[in-house]
Amino acid sequence: MKNTALTNIHESLGAKMLPFAGYNMPILYEGVNAEHETVRNAVGVFDVSHMGEFLLTGENALALIQKTCSNDAATLTIGKAQYSCLPNDDGGIVDDLIIYRMKDDQYLLVVNASNIEKDWNWISSKNDLGVEMKNLSDDYSLLAIQGPKAVEAMQSLTSVHLSAIPYYHFVVADFCGFPYVIISATGYTGSGGFEIYCKNSEVETIWNKVFEAGKSFGIKPIGLAARDTLRLEMGFCLYGNDINDTTSPLEAGLGWITKFNKDFTNSENLKAQKESGVTKKLVAFEMQERSVPRHDYEIVDKIGNVIGIVTSGTMSPSINIGIGLGYVTVENSNIDSEIFIRIRKNDVLAKVVKLPFYKK
Repeated sequence: MKNTALTNIHESLGAKMLPFAGYNMPILYEGVNAEHETVRNAVGVFDVSHMGEFLLTGENALALIQKTCSNDAATLTIGKAQYSCLPNDDGGIVDDLIIYRMKDDQYLLVVNASNIEKDWNWISSKNDLGVEMKNLSDDYSLLAIQGPKAVEAMQSLTSVHLSAIPYYHFVVADFCGFPYVIISATGYTGSGGFEIYCKNSEVETIWNKVFEAGKSFGIKPIGLAARDTLRLEMGFCLYGNDINDTTSPLEAGLGWITKFNKDFTNSENLKAQKESGVTKKLVAFEMQERSVPRHDYEIVDKIGNVIGIVTSGTMSPSINIGIGLGYVTVENSNIDSEIFIRIRKNDVLAKVVKLPFYKK
């Protein structure tokens, strides 16, 4: 099992450490609900250094990205980031990722920790364009500094005006005394903030300075358990739960990152699926009774027919009701449709709702 450069710090802080995607990761510090509320109301820091980073360089770097990714990366300017996915040949998804345009002919791809090797092999197999590829995953660390007070708490650590960085844009600038750090206005929580990419040799210093600067703003370390409840309240997909090798981006509600103005892996079949219509859809639902939906629970209709499956579920810390995502047949996917979650042989009423669950 791999460690991040901050594992010793997490252990010294009393974090509950568990294996995640092959890494020894902090899951909990003081408790999911308390950590969740810290990010919603103040500022919290996640160590997400297990994520993967690939650097693609060369005159055909964009062409390779266009060929392998569903979104249209030609719209990216330097300093802008884009959410996308890697379709496979069978209608499913290899992974979802964020693409950063670093220079005219250079892009950084940030992929899920559990899929680093799979994604590297997939993109490499499509690289007949002479694009230089570097896997930087083991050399770089990633901190997600998230919450409504993140800008104010971090401003003293950089000469860049953090509030001037638009959502899904980034700068390469000084941070905590290091000259070349990626400061990205992205995140997985829906509460604003930044993701900080730095070298492993820099991250401990950055961690310490971030916590010193954030002390008066109530800053706390946050584990991956709260990261999951935060992203679910926003309806953000989690690879391995809500999307995988068998779910199409159109079924998953990711038509907005699936652009048919170019050719990409399996684009013809996905285009045909769009035209003919999908048979199942990923929906958001709220429980109408006090109960908690869980991954892999069956979804049924009012007469007990199985119509789908829960992919993610929790008791929402922010709105204090059971919430979830799941695939259902198209006929049952409309907003306000009544569905039932089968919980220990009981069919519990739920209602299909519009995302996000948490509204600021």
